[in-house]
Amino acid sequence: MLYIKNGLCIDPKTGMQKVCDILTQGDRILRIGEGLEGTEEFRKLPRHEIQTIDAEGYIVAPGLVDVHVHFRDPGFTKKEDILTGAAAAAAGGFTGVVMMANTKPAADRADTLRYMLEKGKDTLIHVYTCGAVTKNLEGKELTDMEALREAGAIGFTDDGKPLMDEELVKRAMEKCKELGVPISFHEEDPAYIKESGVNAGEAAAAMGLTGADRQAEISLIERDIRLAMQTGACVNIQHISTREGVDLVRRAKAEGADIHAEATPHHFTLTEKAVEKYGTLAKMNPPLRTEEDREAIIEGLQDGTIDLIATDHAPHTKEEKGKTFTEAPSGIIGLETALALGITELVEKKKLTMDELLCKMSWNPAKLYGIDAGYLAEGGPADLVIFDPDCSQTFWKFLSRASNSPFAGRTCRSEIEYTICAGKVAYIRNMSMSALDD
Repeated sequence: MLYIKNGLCIDPKTGMQKVCDILTQGDRILRIGEGLEGTEEFRKLPRHEIQTIDAEGYIVAPGLVDVHVHFRDPGFTKKEDILTGAAAAAAGGFTGVVMMANTKPAADRADTLRYMLEKGKDTLIHVYTCGAVTKNLEGKELTDMEALREAGAIGFTDDGKPLMDEELVKRAMEKCKELGVPISFHEEDPAYIKESGVNAGEAAAAMGLTGADRQAEISLIERDIRLAMQTGACVNIQHISTREGVDLVRRAKAEGADIHAEATPHHFTLTEKAVEKYGTLAKMNPPLRTEEDREAIIEGLQDGTIDLIATDHAPHTKEEKGKTFTEAPSGIIGLETALALGITELVEKKKLTMDELLCKMSWNPAKLYGIDAGYLAEGGPADLVIFDPDCSQTFWKFLSRASNSPFAGRTCRSEIEYTICAGKVAYIRNMSMSALDD
């Protein structure tokens, strides 16, 4: 049993914010309230089975949920594997992650998907996965989505590759609607991309490149919103990067479409200028764009157009990122920096309240995928993050196997003290933890 006392407990589901105590039993929360230590019920508990965390001065919130991670397992484990990825997630305050399907082999068969989920059980957090929409991620033939769902897929995506066949996309949406799961899209039409990973703008021009035009994203978001409204499917627009894309999602939501959108911390923090400063460490798909786009993403977070913050955690080796810009792979790691960047860029700058930030990083992602997570309640999951919102930390070392991040060396507000998953400590920094005294 864990007894967490004196923390500022924030529940984004109900809006609760108060200093109180939480007592867990097994993998559930047994009691939430003030002064639990002084109750008759508490005094009857076996004291030797209770571990106490004094969270005075810290925030206690639901464990974070990231619906967009690449753990590279199977197939690319030099970059990351499920065990190291989960360790990085726990260090970032995440108790649940949803893996993408672009592994090798791709998660387009039930046996591959079951391997991923079984290995996830060897970690200290909850590991879920999406199934692939198309066989071998080739965009030509739908997978056996029903079999993948039965094997444990909680959604579907070919993330990393756009789906260009409109009729196939429509059939995939219809199947996901039937199965009751979301379908997520990487919205980049290659017809508008000369070189990937950099916006078609000032940074690309300075490098002698053309880059990726914003219309690559806009055109596919337009198409998929139209198809979502036709099919009634639950559609998630991944890592949105353009002002126009945000506007399209805003209008679709107003018209009643079941549309959701993710923003990554790098897209609400950086612009294309970062490519000139950090080189391949700022190369990603979709690319970092203009200050106007960054501001539009923040506005979308503020008004609820963008309801999810997801990291798109994409580890690569140092050797890969050390190649020339056009040869290096796109993507950065993000699990260990996400909450701190959200607090630094959004909460500290009064763009979002702490409750709003936590909602987009826990309750909303959990709701989208039907995961029992993201809230604090008696009888609810004992998945918690305890963090100091007022301290500063500089990111130098990562628990991820990779270190490809433009945020290495950056100082941000907040630090994770504990991550607790299913009532067990999955990550601890240096807080005092001891058995409760008699």
